[in-house]
Amino acid sequence: MRREERQQLIVNLLVENKTVDLDDLADRFTVSKMTIHRDLDDLEQAGVLRKVRGGATIDAGTQFESDFRIRERQGNEAKLAMAETALELVEPGMTVMVNDGSMAAVLGEMLLQKRPLTLITNNAAIMERLKGETGITLIGLGGIYSAKFNAYLGVVTEEALSRLRADIAFISTPAVSGGRAYHMDDNVVRAKRAMIASSTRTCLLVNHQRIGHTALHVMADLADFDAIITDSAPDAAVLEEFEQAGITLTIASTQDPT
Repeated sequence: MRREERQQLIVNLLVENKTVDLDDLADRFTVSKMTIHRDLDDLEQAGVLRKVRGGATIDAGTQFESDFRIRERQGNEAKLAMAETALELVEPGMTVMVNDGSMAAVLGEMLLQKRPLTLITNNAAIMERLKGETGITLIGLGGIYSAKFNAYLGVVTEEALSRLRADIAFISTPAVSGGRAYHMDDNVVRAKRAMIASSTRTCLLVNHQRIGHTALHVMADLADFDAIITDSAPDAAVLEEFEQAGITLTIASTQDPT
């Protein structure tokens, strides 16, 4: 088996299980542990995973978020539910900002249901999907392309956002704790903050599994958002913390109505 094929199978296992074990991989592929170490090193260098003792994981850490190619294959039901709920905040004729991320990419495609719209985004997946669609005025933000986030970031992105204005911005985050939203990448944080500053209203999207986690950089206070949407109710203690802070958390239903 070629190295590229083996590494793709490792990625598939990570998508399915979130973690892989070094010994198990060596047995599964009938190769040495050193070979697996090199595979994991390659994938870590590419931003796909982070190595942990005895294996690797795609779970986010304070300084790590998995590659967009991994995230777009995870949690589709939750993303659809949050996107459908977020869509209720949009009316035809609005100017809408949508940030980077696989959750945001799902919402971006759904926005076709609300055309005509002006859509401002740095999300390359949304740009690719919506380019040429009638009823959508697509403003693609330039900048330095990041394959890890499948988005455009940096000074050019931030400068463009400072000269634009939207009715609402949809911002996603991999970590929420203590009344704040976090992200592990400083370039991503600056782009998200620029969107927040350039929008009349803002909506935060966060998977319930990421509530109670932190990352390296504080992105914004939760009180700065007009709406916060998650896919399922977090622990009762977390809900009480939100209530005491006067923050409303909207729970998107992941069940089909019957």
